[in-house]
Order: sequence, then C-alpha cells, then structure tokens
Amino acid sequence: MKLNPTLAKLATCAAACGLAASAAWPAQTLTYTFVNDTIGTPGRQVVERSDDGLYTVTYIYKNNGRGPEFTERYRLAPDGSFSEYHIVGTSTMGAKLDEHFERRGARAEWHSTTERGAATVAGSAMYVPLGGSYAPNSVFIAALAKSADATMPLLPNGTLRIRKIDEIEVTNGSQTRKVQLIAQTGIGLQPWFEWITTGPEPRLFASADLAGEIFIETGWEGSRAKLEARQRIAEQAALSERAARLRHPLPGMTVIRNARVFDSDTATLRPAADVYLLRGRITQVLPAGSPARDADQEIDAAGRVLLPGLFDMHAHVWRWGGLLDLAAGVTSVRDMGNNNATLQSMLDDTAAGSLLMPQITPCGFIEGRSPFSSSYGITISTLDEARRAVDWYAQRGYPQLKVYNSFPKEILRETVAYAHSRGMRVSGHVPAFMRAADVVDQGYDEIQHINQVLLNFLVTPETDTRTIERFRLPADKIADLDFDSKPVQDFIALLASHQTVIDPTLATFDFMQQRDGELAAAYAAVADHMPPDVRRSFFVGSMNIPDDATDARYKRSYAKMVEFVGRMYRAGIPLVAGTDAMPGFTLQAELALYVKAGLTPAQALQVATRNAARYTGTSRDRGSVAPGKLADLVLVDGDPTRDIEDVRKVALVVTQGHWLSPREMHTEMGITPFVDAVPAVRTPAKAAVAQAGAGPGSGPAMRARMHEAAQAD
Repeated sequence: MKLNPTLAKLATCAAACGLAASAAWPAQTLTYTFVNDTIGTPGRQVVERSDDGLYTVTYIYKNNGRGPEFTERYRLAPDGSFSEYHIVGTSTMGAKLDEHFERRGARAEWHSTTERGAATVAGSAMYVPLGGSYAPNSVFIAALAKSADATMPLLPNGTLRIRKIDEIEVTNGSQTRKVQLIAQTGIGLQPWFEWITTGPEPRLFASADLAGEIFIETGWEGSRAKLEARQRIAEQAALSERAARLRHPLPGMTVIRNARVFDSDTATLRPAADVYLLRGRITQVLPAGSPARDADQEIDAAGRVLLPGLFDMHAHVWRWGGLLDLAAGVTSVRDMGNNNATLQSMLDDTAAGSLLMPQITPCGFIEGRSPFSSSYGITISTLDEARRAVDWYAQRGYPQLKVYNSFPKEILRETVAYAHSRGMRVSGHVPAFMRAADVVDQGYDEIQHINQVLLNFLVTPETDTRTIERFRLPADKIADLDFDSKPVQDFIALLASHQTVIDPTLATFDFMQQRDGELAAAYAAVADHMPPDVRRSFFVGSMNIPDDATDARYKRSYAKMVEFVGRMYRAGIPLVAGTDAMPGFTLQAELALYVKAGLTPAQALQVATRNAARYTGTSRDRGSVAPGKLADLVLVDGDPTRDIEDVRKVALVVTQGHWLSPREMHTEMGITPFVDAVPAVRTPAKAAVAQAGAGPGSGPAMRARMHEAAQAD
C-alpha cells in the first residue's frame, strides 16, 4: 500500500489492538524489502535514526520501467506525531517531490508542489504526507500506542480507524516474533490490511497486496506465505460480508416497468417498455403497460433510461475495486494484466457469489525478460516459452493475449500466429524498438492506449519505450503532429483496412497534461463527492512539467490525442472503452472524452456496450437489452443519450441475479451519492400472499403476513 493522502482524525482502540505506549524505535537502522513474484525485489526502504532524533528514510521502487525514488527526513514530537517532515525526490512518472511540514507550538504549516496549508492546533495532531514511503505508517502506529485516549487529530482532514484482526507468530532462523494483522479504514475507499509488531514499541512489519507482492522487514521474507494466507482469510471474510449485505436477490420473475431502453445496435432510445427477468436472464421486452402475470418483484423505472451493463475494457482488477465498478453500472470488465493466481481466485470467488465484482473477461499477459519488465502475467525469453505461456492461457479459457513492452520483437510474428491458432485474439503495447504499424502488420487485432498508437510517428529504431519515454515523447511531440499529412492518413487507412481495434484509455492519459496543484480533469466532475483525502489526491500531478511553456505544450498534445480518437472513429476504426485507472468513475470520464472527440453520446454508449461485447466474444450474452441475454442492466436518471454526463446518475444496477443500489454502495465507501432516490423493488400482493401461504403455519401470523403483502402493493 502506498500512503493515501489526507486524513483528519486518527481514531482507534489502542487496547483492542494490543498497542502499548512506547518511546522511539530501538534500532538505529531498519530495512524493508519489496518481494515480487515475477520481478524479484523491485525496491527497498531504509529507515535510519540518528542520536539527535532525526529519521532519514531512503526509498526506491522500480517496476515496469518507472517508479519513485526519494528521501524523507522527519522528527517526532513527544506525543509521537510529526514535528517536522520533508520529502525530496521524484514520483513514479518523474514529477518533482518537494513537501514540507513543520509544527511550532500550536501553529502547523505545510507546503508542497501541490498545495499550501496551515492550521492552529490544540493538543496532538498528525500530519499525513501527500505521498511518501511506508515509514509514516509506523509513525501512526507508534503514536496511537502513546495516545492516552486512543485518538489523535490528523492534518489536513479525514478519519482513520484501526482494528485488530488476527495475531500469529513468525520465525526467522532462531528468532520468533509475534505480529498482528490490523485493518485501517478511513484512508481512501477501501480498508487497508497491514501486519505490525507487538510489544512496547509497535511498528509496521509487513504490507501484502495479495496480488503477487509484499513489503516486509528484511530478513523475514520467509514469513510471507504464512502472512498472506492468514490475511487472505481475513480479507475474504470482510468481502463476503460486504457482498451478502449489499447484494439483494431477485428470486422468481421480476419485471422492470416503464423503462426507456437503449438499443445498442442502433444507438437509439426505444419507446417505453417493460423488461422481464428470470434466473438472471431477460425473458421478454414488451411495450410498457403490458399485463404481468404473477411477477415476484416489480421495479418501477418511472421513465428512466435502461442501459445494457457497461464494460470497462481495460481493467487490472483487485478484490476491493469491484464496488466502484458496479456502482457506476459497469457489470463487465476485461482484465488486461494481473497476477495469474490472484485473478484465477477472483474468478472463482465472483462465480461463487462471495465477491462483489463485475463479470471478468481475462486477458493473458505476456512480457519479455528485461530490467524494465512488468510484474504481471508470464515473463518469457524464447519462442518456446512464449508458446507455453499461450497454452497456459488458452487452456484456462482466456480469449485474448496481451503483449507488453519488453516482449522480444524477433519472435512476435510467430507468437501472434500461434495465439491465433489457439483461437485467441492478440493485443497489447507495441514492443520496444517497433512501431504500431509493425504490430498491425504482424497480426495484432487490437492496440492498447492512445500513446502506443501515436508513438508510431515519434519513435526511431533506437527509442526505448520501456521507459517513461513512452509518455514523455507523446506529451512533447504530438502538439506539432500534422494529422492531415500523408504518413498519418496512410496509418489511419492501415488501421481501418485491418479493422484493428483501439483501446485509447484517454481519461488515464489526462495525467500528461496535469500540473501539480491542478484538479485532474478526469475526476473534476466527481471530486466534490469524494472523501477529503481522495479529493486531495486529485490535485497531485504525475509528469515533470517545469514551466508554463511545457504545460501549454503538453495540454495541446493531449487535446490532439482526443482529436485523433475522433478521427479514427470517423474512419471506421473500431473503438472499445477502457480505463486503466480508478474503476467506475474513469469509464464515465472516458465516455465524456469520446463525446469531446466528436462521437454523439449515444455512439459513446454503443462503444461501451455493443462494441465491448463484440470484442470480448460475449455478444450472445451481453451488450444489449434483448430476450435470452443476461440481465446485466443499468437504470439511469436523466438521458445519457443526449447528455453523456447523465451516465454518472446510476440509480439501480441488476447483475448476476441480484439488484444493487449505487447510493448504498457509494455510502459504504464514504462517497456522496450521485442520485437522490433508488427505484423501489416491490413485491406485488398476489405474489407475496402466495409466498406467505407456501410456508408453514396459519392463524394470526399468516394473516399478518397477508396484511403486510397487501400494504406493499
């Protein structure tokens, strides 16, 4: 877990967590290591404490050709909070990190490249850095252990709670240590699970993401399997409880009355209709007002627009992210790269109903071995290894392969042909030292990301796009690219003639134009609905944009990326809508950008429904509202076929035989809901009486149930 920004109050129970009062850490130097299943040890953290109480943290993490590198220095007040904090270095994408905090008496002040703030504070208060290492987590833990009343206000805002979940013993040679699993809530939109030491001076021991990587105190790496196994049980128990609480079953037959159905084939709204559902599928779509016989549930759409469930065609799913997707009406996702064992487990749990997650279409991730390799999927060096990787995915029903940056270009054509022979589509990034036109020629069915498409005109045979050059070059050069020139027009014609699908992820690439302190355009429409710490994070830039001239240039380049998507669409090149970022909200922003590129709102919705089903091979079951298809349905306030922003007003979602309330799901995450009311799911009197009569008993209890049923009609 990377530190999430902005908290206000840290409220917990020190006694319940087994946290005892302590002084500073006893060790002068403490080292932590990242351990990753695929790429080994991508980073480390070293914490040193000098005799005068100054802590110095050296942090480096490199994965996928990028990563942060910085130094933190801080001092602690007697209550364990920061009296001083300073970080300098670079972020994941190369942005400058320079953040300061200082407290003198009751006056606290902080400033960074993103923000400036101050507060007058009485008593204890803990500053939460915008970014940084895992070291502040240990500071929080130790400070809570020293707090007399188990609370500590934090700056600038928010509320953190810590709850003990589990306790086990781990060993390192002859050493034995007792550690506790805690769950933190109030940072971001999900609980964070961490392992801490016990005894008089508690601190962070390990943080496992359960997706192939752990951050752990050096020397104790052998404890990883035990820690992850216990944490997985705890997390799944919490997820199962959430699923049981937020999923509402639709037994028997359900009719959704008076809905304006979006026809994804023609990108038009049909007249009002009644849609019948049984056992998770649509049985009939009839004109509104048609008589329903013995419906078990009725949902009054009251003229709302009914969309097929939306697809996010570029996700990297994790267990806690499904709620964000479902609340946005995203009932299907295509996973474009993951830890394979983790993804298989999520597929199993989703099918079993113990995980709130859209239905997942898995895409097999295949990468070449290099110092820049990504940590997802299967890493290969030879054609034989590539074929074995394709076999592994094909045998598990993966319909598509995704090729990544370090893949050896010498074996690309044969690997693509082999995947095709196994019935798989092939997509991906453009491997280093190649151009987009080359991968189209070698058989790609699809290309991910607008930068990978437009790098076609920017790279030379020596350009290494495994590094952040794949972001810097488009930001710097596309502003001057002539889209009407013959090379560009020839390339557009090539894509159109091959019907190469493009997955632009435009909203994600908004980071190319965002300067520190600016609100990210992709999340401007939802920022005020977010918890304060999440909203604070939307102002943090990713790229190194040192001056106004660079800023203006990068913004022009991004605007032309948006324009190019519109040009491709008008040329007949198929689009699919993906995100590669925050679930749910980013897809809504993506569709708004397609409208900005020149698509109508209805055409943008068509891309996220019909096109998505077509290119995941699921058109038989999804992508439209029609008899025989899965009842993956989204009721929306307003009319998103006229104003694409209305797609944010999701009132109710039906999927996997249940109905879900976005209002309820957003409230669960601390997000202010986007709709005022949820359509009522009613049980008609006749059906309710029949249900009551089917059970045992009679007399007053039976009459009471019949009376309640009559009142419900």
